[in-house]
Amino acid sequence: MSDQEAAMAQAGRLVEELFPHALGAVLGGSVAQGRATPASDLDIGVLLPDSAGSGRQVIRHDGRLVELFLNAVGDIPRFFEWDRARRRATVVFVYAHGVILDDLDGHVARTRQLAEEVVALGPPSLTADQWRHGRYVLTCYLDDLMDTRAASRHEQLVIADHVLRQAAELTTAHHGAWTGIGKWLPRRLLEADPELGKALLDGYQTVAEQADAAPLAAAVKRLLDLIGGPLREGYSNSWQA
Repeated sequence: MSDQEAAMAQAGRLVEELFPHALGAVLGGSVAQGRATPASDLDIGVLLPDSAGSGRQVIRHDGRLVELFLNAVGDIPRFFEWDRARRRATVVFVYAHGVILDDLDGHVARTRQLAEEVVALGPPSLTADQWRHGRYVLTCYLDDLMDTRAASRHEQLVIADHVLRQAAELTTAHHGAWTGIGKWLPRRLLEADPELGKALLDGYQTVAEQADAAPLAAAVKRLLDLIGGPLREGYSNSWQA
């Protein structure tokens, strides 16, 4: 039995033990994609009757960390709408690309079809205000990066991290593509724009390894040119409680 098959068997046992009334379940994440390492957790989407409610739980099962995405079947359309609005669609991707563990009465199949439609639709576009704010924030981070001396390594590294995260958000948005956090940030960034994404990631690595911010700054300037240019003076924002 392969590691993936063993993980699927464990996920199936877990669902049977903890959720005997589940309408179905799907295994997503790195395990479903064949990218798992010995330390990878199990990402399991569990469809429940409407009376059960929805939520998220993290447990340990047979020594392995498990993240459970629990959704009442009637909540799925509204929940997918919320997940899409975050522009990451974490649970949507679990159902769209995961391995079906169990499916009573076709509930998981219908949920998968909806998830695939959401993935194909893509994330919502940024509003004009969100674009202006994003450009302003990235411009500020870029100025800080260029103004920080290489000797101030802690500051330089923290700023470079903020630069990369903001640049990834705007690059994916520019292409109408999904974004991500953690290990999914470089994956989504490269999917959205292989050339500029690699330049941003390589530039970030150069900051980390050589304390040289110039390549990352150059990549960010390329991005800003694509989305309207740097934004400093003239930016304004209003806020109401």
